[in-house]
Amino acid sequence: MAHREKNADFIALAKTLSVEIPWCDDYEKMISGMTYNSFAPELVEGRLRGRKLVKKYNDYLPDDATDESLAADRDVMLKEFIGHVGKDVCIDPPFRVDYGCNIIIGDRFYANFNMVILDCAIVTIGDRVKFGPNVSVFAATHPVEVQERRDAPDYSNEVTIGNDCWIGGHSVIMPGVTIGDGVTVGANSVVTRDIPSFSVAVGSPARVIKKVKPVDDVQA
Repeated sequence: MAHREKNADFIALAKTLSVEIPWCDDYEKMISGMTYNSFAPELVEGRLRGRKLVKKYNDYLPDDATDESLAADRDVMLKEFIGHVGKDVCIDPPFRVDYGCNIIIGDRFYANFNMVILDCAIVTIGDRVKFGPNVSVFAATHPVEVQERRDAPDYSNEVTIGNDCWIGGHSVIMPGVTIGDGVTVGANSVVTRDIPSFSVAVGSPARVIKKVKPVDDVQA
């Protein structure tokens, strides 16, 4: 269900991000989980900018590249359109975003091929997180009732993934989900509800099947 008021915390957070933001009234509504006009000119331009820059990233592979030079060049390109990029981030192309600016990535993140993040709301990924291939994170959603979908088709809900998580290949993280620290999500899972820290969840919808030993947080 869409929210009815703007979320001051998310708006304040967006103001701290280090990239160009498609700021307008509908942007504030969008990241707050309210219904909004996805065809507002600023949002259309924001999506176009994100897709141009992610295409540049996906296509970049110079003949003389080394592992070190490629990592350095990709880091520069990511910081052009991803809201926050931590240290030692590696995203194997291709991947796709809606905007990119609403994504916060911690240190030592790795994503295998074909990651998709629909970042119409804030998507936060913690430190030391790994994604298998074809992982999708959906912050974008729509009303279930048909008339509501006709009247106000777009809203979103934030997604948060904690530290030290492993998201298995072909998994889908749905809007509004929080995944705690130290979670493993099995391949082909669909995560529709929050997953508590230090657990293993599998299936569609994903359900916790076991707990794992908690560890203290460490500096990446």
